[in-house]
Amino acid sequence: MSGKVIDVNGQPIPGATIIVKGTSTGAVTNFDGVYNIKTNGSSTIVVSYIGFETIEIPVNNKQTINVQLKEDISLLDEVVVIGYGTQKRSDVTGAVTRANLDAFKEAPNANVVQSLQGTVPGLNIGQVTSAGSTPSIEIRGQVTLGGSKDVLIILDGIQYNGSLSSINSNDIESIDVLKDVSSTAVYGAQAANGVILITTKGGKRNQKAKVNMTSSYTTLEPTVDLRPMERGEYIDYLNRQLYEFEFTEESGYTVPNPAYEGYFGNNSGANFNPKLESLDNPGTFNNNDYDWWDQGTQGGFIQENLLSVSGASESISYLVSLGLTEQEGFVKNDNFSRRSMRVNLDADATDWWKIGIQTFGSFVKKDGDQPDLYQLVIAAPLFTPYDENGNLVATPSGSLDTNPFLGSNTQDYERHDYFFANMYSEMQLPFIKGLSYRLNFGNNYRVDKAYGASIYGAGETGDAGKEVKFYRDYTLDNILKYNRVFGKHDVSATLLYGALERQFELTNAYASGFDRLSLGYNDLGVGSIPKISSEAYTETLNYQMARVNYKFDNRYILTGTIRRDGFSAFAENEKTAYFPSGALGWIVSNESFLENADWINSLKARVSYGISGNQTKRYSSLARIGTRASYVFGDGSSTAFGQELNSLANPDLRWEKTKGLNVGVDFSMLSNRIRGSVDTYRNITDDLLFAVRIPYLTGFDEIQTNVGTIKNTGIEISITGDIIRTEDFTWTTTANFSRNKNVILALTGEDADGDGEEDDLIQSNLFIGKSINAIFDYENDGIVQIGEENVVGGFNPGEYKVVDQNGDGEITQADDRTFLGTKDPDFRASLLNTFKYKNLSFSFFFNTIQGGDDSYIAKNDNALYRDANTLHRNVLSGIDYWSPQNPNGLNALSSSRPGITPGRYENRSFVRLQDVNLRYSFNKSVLESLSIEDLSIFVSAKNLATWTKWRGWDPEVQDPSKNLYGSGLSAGGRPVLKGLSVGINLTF
Repeated sequence: MSGKVIDVNGQPIPGATIIVKGTSTGAVTNFDGVYNIKTNGSSTIVVSYIGFETIEIPVNNKQTINVQLKEDISLLDEVVVIGYGTQKRSDVTGAVTRANLDAFKEAPNANVVQSLQGTVPGLNIGQVTSAGSTPSIEIRGQVTLGGSKDVLIILDGIQYNGSLSSINSNDIESIDVLKDVSSTAVYGAQAANGVILITTKGGKRNQKAKVNMTSSYTTLEPTVDLRPMERGEYIDYLNRQLYEFEFTEESGYTVPNPAYEGYFGNNSGANFNPKLESLDNPGTFNNNDYDWWDQGTQGGFIQENLLSVSGASESISYLVSLGLTEQEGFVKNDNFSRRSMRVNLDADATDWWKIGIQTFGSFVKKDGDQPDLYQLVIAAPLFTPYDENGNLVATPSGSLDTNPFLGSNTQDYERHDYFFANMYSEMQLPFIKGLSYRLNFGNNYRVDKAYGASIYGAGETGDAGKEVKFYRDYTLDNILKYNRVFGKHDVSATLLYGALERQFELTNAYASGFDRLSLGYNDLGVGSIPKISSEAYTETLNYQMARVNYKFDNRYILTGTIRRDGFSAFAENEKTAYFPSGALGWIVSNESFLENADWINSLKARVSYGISGNQTKRYSSLARIGTRASYVFGDGSSTAFGQELNSLANPDLRWEKTKGLNVGVDFSMLSNRIRGSVDTYRNITDDLLFAVRIPYLTGFDEIQTNVGTIKNTGIEISITGDIIRTEDFTWTTTANFSRNKNVILALTGEDADGDGEEDDLIQSNLFIGKSINAIFDYENDGIVQIGEENVVGGFNPGEYKVVDQNGDGEITQADDRTFLGTKDPDFRASLLNTFKYKNLSFSFFFNTIQGGDDSYIAKNDNALYRDANTLHRNVLSGIDYWSPQNPNGLNALSSSRPGITPGRYENRSFVRLQDVNLRYSFNKSVLESLSIEDLSIFVSAKNLATWTKWRGWDPEVQDPSKNLYGSGLSAGGRPVLKGLSVGINLTF
């Protein structure tokens, strides 16, 4: 018997499976959708294809049966992208998860990675606090010390080393995350930190041209309303720093001192700032009330306008898209603009040869320097930024604290141009049935330009510079695939031979000492002190990979992979390495003992084991030479520059290797109303890349080498349930949970103190048996109160006390530090609820990160030790400082700085209402008369509410110690933004 399988558009479906029900007899359609199968007249055939509804057809003695399959939207996600190919979800033996992009496609995100935050168990995405930036990305925790911590990004099958902010999120069809070592091992030495596979959209065959337009506008503002003190609060704050003068000692500094003359009084003992005085009435504060914060910040927004055209004939499919994204952040001049264009083409050159290209260009503009946020906070309202002539004052307070607007009153030109193309050719080879060959050639090219000029630079002598970077790479992959079904035996194999080369060059021209800067950075020759620098590198990688997938009787699955990598950056004696992996799958639901278990739709058990690698930084194994000014020959002679070794060679520097075991279960039950997966894993990384300290008599203080072992364990759970599923109304819930723990098993192997145990690396904060992120510090014992005596360590009132760990009556660095906990969270979880009633849909998404008593903690200390600077610096309003009148205050306030300061740690746990979306789709019957295929309007929100005990901006930052109320702002802390968006989506 024979026939043809087509879709609703009449297009042939190659690769559809036809099975005689109740037997192991089967066939697969060819490139034209044609099949041939042996049956008897009373048989029933089962026809299935990924993404389409499975149907059963009685043969009834027919010799020809043509089949038309309908798309099944609920099954479209059953195809996932794996390394160098795709696979049915039911056949996947590793931990591979597809992100739910549809639920967050209308969220107000300028970067697609923001849409993944909390949606995939084991994938940890950080927060974004500046316009157009890419958040931190981590998969299954940290597995290295000194090696690369970057997740490998694969875009349309090609490694992508550009910024993810360059990609138009509307162009993306799917994102798949490879988490376990057996899945990532196909990428060898670059995959220790996990892999994200991004696939872009294309046209569907025999589809008329479809035009899609999306437009949205989002308002942005901080999730937490913190701002510096205004005039009245600030003056009170200044006086209260001088509590020992403002209040009487006899009262314990709680009763006002009638003799106190204020901040400028002669008996205050303060090193006051004369610029705070009134010129008309010396000894009193001036009348200024300048709002630095308001002048340096703004209401942010995101505006997106996206257009795409897609379609296909019988032999050609295409997608062309344009995108414009504009974003302004909270701080003035925090600007981001992206203009992008994409062309994806796919064509059948013959009935056995397919060619195509996926290409895009993205042009990012980030002009403008921002005012320093820390300086905006500490600038007192009694100072003003301008003099009487309207010129910026370099140091308004007369101290070393500079005017925050010096950094923003500049010429600044910053552009990033990205070009990407993947050209491919795929042939069905005629001499062996099921054999195909694919050639991928990918090319990345990037140009980064940063030009700047400031009349305030170089000590107000003026400076200017131009820096240009060029990056380019190519990837060449030769992929041979074989796929056949022999009765009960389903065999597929993939062979890969590829090469990759990266090139980079940088040129920097800088000058200072300008008489005038009228031409800015376009006339650097006018500067009296020039400085020119340049650098470049080339690195190459070649690799081979073989993978075999075998499935027997649709029940037992075996996957085996081995990859060989060679990398130019590794040592002379260790240029190559091998990365094997294997996995087993058991489709339990297809066993006869579950034949009558109708409540189980599918049940699959998986176990995998493999080895992936991690690369070192280029040149790490080499003895590198540096140039510096070394000699001056004779009086008045110019400096002679010499060269010297600045690192030791290590010809035996090896790859890091991560050995990973993953055990998982995938399930679906109750007519697919409940479905999900559970994974547990254990990864052990050996030969850690780390700079080990060596005796300085060698002339060097460290050498890059391989030491130590880290263990990483965890569990991941994802469950989706259709709570209500009727014709008009559905309610679907997805819950995710993940937990990850790491521990250092070994370090250098040395026992210098002779105690019989391997030594910790205390200076590097690395301890055997502890987490990589363990916190080893002094334990805070509260604040010394007025009248408190015999305080261990001799701390004064207003200062933090330190717990005497060994009870010797002294506080010392060697004996009184202890383990306070870890920065790692205890667990992460999320909950997505989606409701659909006829044309209306509503969804909300909760995300949470939780720590126990000693986990997910970070320093959040705003101690104030009074000196000449604090007596004219502002702080953020609302900080709970200790004082005699506020003995329960959390933060130290003292007139002296002790030699040991323990700091104060807080738990970062939070629950966040992260995403909310409301969409209305107009009736199809109404739209058809207008020749419109789809029209919807939506309202969405981001970071609407956060429940946390963390004090300050936001707990969910990469390093909260850089995100304090006040002083930590100098290290990059800034608020997380919440957004409210409205938009329209039109397709015709």
